[in-house]
Amino acid sequence: MSSFIQEREGIFHGVCPLDCPDQCGLLLHKENGRIIKVEGDPEHPVTKGHICNKVRNMTERIYDENRLKYPLKRTGLKGEGKFERISWAEAIETITSRWSNLIESNGPESILPYSFYGNMGRLNAEGMDRRFFHRLGASRLDQTICSAAGSEGYKYTMGGSIGIDPEDTVDSKLFIFWGINAASTNMHQVALAQKARKQHGAKIIVIDVLKNQTGRLADWFIPILPGTDSALALGMMHILFAENLVNQDFLEKYTIGHEELREHVIQYDPITVSAITGVPVEDIYKLARMYGETSPAFIRIGNGPQHHDNGGMFVRTISCLPALTGQWLVKGGGAIKGNSAYLAPNTVHLQRPDLLKNKQTRVINMNLLGDTLLALEPPVKSLYVYGSNPAVVAPNTNKVRKGLAREDLFTVVHDLFLTETAKYADIVLPATSSFENTDMYTSYWHHYIQLQQPIIEPFAESKSNVEVFRLLAEGMDFTEPLFQETEAVMIAQALDNPRNPYLNGISYESLVEQTFMKAKVKPIFPGKLPTLSGKIELFSEKMKKDGYPPLPTYIPLEDNGDHRYQFVPGPNHNFLNSTFSNNQKHMTLEKEPKVYMNHLDALSEGIEDGDMVRIWNQRGECELKVSVGEQVLPGVVVTQGLWADTANADAKQLVNALTPDRIADMGGGATFFSGRVSVSKR
Repeated sequence: MSSFIQEREGIFHGVCPLDCPDQCGLLLHKENGRIIKVEGDPEHPVTKGHICNKVRNMTERIYDENRLKYPLKRTGLKGEGKFERISWAEAIETITSRWSNLIESNGPESILPYSFYGNMGRLNAEGMDRRFFHRLGASRLDQTICSAAGSEGYKYTMGGSIGIDPEDTVDSKLFIFWGINAASTNMHQVALAQKARKQHGAKIIVIDVLKNQTGRLADWFIPILPGTDSALALGMMHILFAENLVNQDFLEKYTIGHEELREHVIQYDPITVSAITGVPVEDIYKLARMYGETSPAFIRIGNGPQHHDNGGMFVRTISCLPALTGQWLVKGGGAIKGNSAYLAPNTVHLQRPDLLKNKQTRVINMNLLGDTLLALEPPVKSLYVYGSNPAVVAPNTNKVRKGLAREDLFTVVHDLFLTETAKYADIVLPATSSFENTDMYTSYWHHYIQLQQPIIEPFAESKSNVEVFRLLAEGMDFTEPLFQETEAVMIAQALDNPRNPYLNGISYESLVEQTFMKAKVKPIFPGKLPTLSGKIELFSEKMKKDGYPPLPTYIPLEDNGDHRYQFVPGPNHNFLNSTFSNNQKHMTLEKEPKVYMNHLDALSEGIEDGDMVRIWNQRGECELKVSVGEQVLPGVVVTQGLWADTANADAKQLVNALTPDRIADMGGGATFFSGRVSVSKR
């Protein structure tokens, strides 16, 4: 037991566990053994004591009266939410006996784990669970719902998840937030931009489909039609080459394919690009010239545009821009898509893929969960869900819920709450919060690795993922000692990564002493990239071999002519996916779900601001209150946030019922933002 648990009063270091690039350092205030206040740690070098509403109100979540207290067994129909209390012993025995029978009759691949990063701790999200399912031989989950397409596209250009140090962006003189509502999803990058604006007049440009919080704080907001971002980037390249705003020395020394790219982008003239993107010709010139003439210039590449059919190509394209102007050589210049490579642990030690005896075990894309549950052969007979809520989060959610309703599907859900997914479960297990666990956290934006030690007792009978998989391993008679290793041992193993020199000097013991430590990261250039050529690949032979255009190319979205509007269900300010959507405090802060619509479209549909509207397509429908104005371009409707069913029992607000479950162009990524809908007054 952590000594911090035994201390009833005091202030203790913590880490925000949410799937957010900022991964804030926290101070947790305890009285009488309970956390009564969560605030930012002012000593953290990046987050500096500032935290968002989500984590500031975390006590409302960890002490919510609806939090699960003990294991449950279903007594009603699937989806009905009727359960009775059982013991942990009965729960584990039920799960392991059902799985043993399934393995004997249908094979281990009939069992599918479904998880994501509801808790970003490396042990609880991808540690003991991976060991267990590798040893079991279960079907493997391809976790591609978030950033897979963009990561693959960026890798073609830069070789891996590497960018500049965000701390250096205080020196930037131009910030382009491209497809990211950073005020809600990367607030400390906004804080750095505002500091640079105050100190030396840096300009902030936001390119997005909705004038959201980030767009409102910008010096210049550029609205764009969904899925056309790569065309805008190519139009910028056209102007940069045409007006000699490129850094020829950098191109010759650190890139390959710049001459081919110069010829290729001739076709993306501003008039052509304007017709594609909805961005006026004069604005394309202004943007390109600002970028070409300002140094240091920094691009924060967002997740939004990569959730399209052409999402991987968008990130592949935009990641070429800093090379044209040589910004990678300037402190504060360059880009960030992600920085996860700098803190990459030893996943071989942590996850033990060697335990998987059948290397041909099938891999299932998590974006295809509906099809998987309804049509895959041989069928999935059991689903184990943790760190995710696919009945709200997964695309084409009505199809997913139909699959979850199968009576022959044995489903187990491990969560803090009786989520929409848990209501379909046969067994529900109560999960600990991150403040009740030992775990290691690695940001995918800044360069700090952090340790969370347990601060409070586990809530009621809740257990961590690590604990549950230890119990499941015991129940399945897995006798390997690695299933009984402590969290401290697992963290030490994860940090022992000879392939990542940036972690040198960081150990479990040093993290216990210091709470957070910075990786020893050097600037990318001068240096050699992890691409085939060792350079920035503006022309990619690997892309050509993989069946893609070797040069950045605009590829239009798949079109569904039956519906008039492009539909983008973006994030909101006070939830993180479905997390917090069922907590009253956060629902009160967010107020109500809305859909944003251009006034010209509203006029043509006979819709007025504040009306309830029906939004529908072939996959499903929603009913939401409309906000009419100039926040979006004509032909586009945007929602914000994934609201829990319990927020309003009578409302139809399941926006992912409308989203396609097509697979993006690269990495098996999701296409949440490439759907089309019709809208009418309710």
